[in-house]
Amino acid sequence: MTVVKSTLPEEALGVTGTALQDTLVDLLGLSLVGKQAHWNIVGPRFRSIHLQLDEVVATARAHSDTVAERASALGVPPDGRPETIAATFALPGTKDGWLRDTEVVELMVSSLEAAIGRLRERIEATEKADPVTQDLLITITADLEKQRWMFEAENHPRGTSAG
Repeated sequence: MTVVKSTLPEEALGVTGTALQDTLVDLLGLSLVGKQAHWNIVGPRFRSIHLQLDEVVATARAHSDTVAERASALGVPPDGRPETIAATFALPGTKDGWLRDTEVVELMVSSLEAAIGRLRERIEATEKADPVTQDLLITITADLEKQRWMFEAENHPRGTSAG
């Protein structure tokens, strides 16, 4: 049953709907990875990384809402159910138990990097199908790249010059 009629042609809607759904799963999963790490981080940089994880979670959650609403506006029902996330999430996740601060930084860099790579593929795929969605994906990519940079800088070797 279609409740909202899309303004996009069928083929473009298929490409765009898939890009939005896959992005929704990545963002919701990324927010869960960030919260899991937030609750289990230990180490000398606990506080700063603990707070930085909240920024990633807030960013991912805010963008997931925008992505889901974009899908709805196009007549594609977004699926953020836990079972959908569990079945289709493909980014690196946490192990169970306590996580050293250095492990958390490495995890977040790799998870964000994977999400960014997937977003860049979707940006390319939506270029002709729906430039509005492409623009949204570009914005999300920029925000995740900023978060990745901040985490990557956390593990820069101490005692070496930046050059």
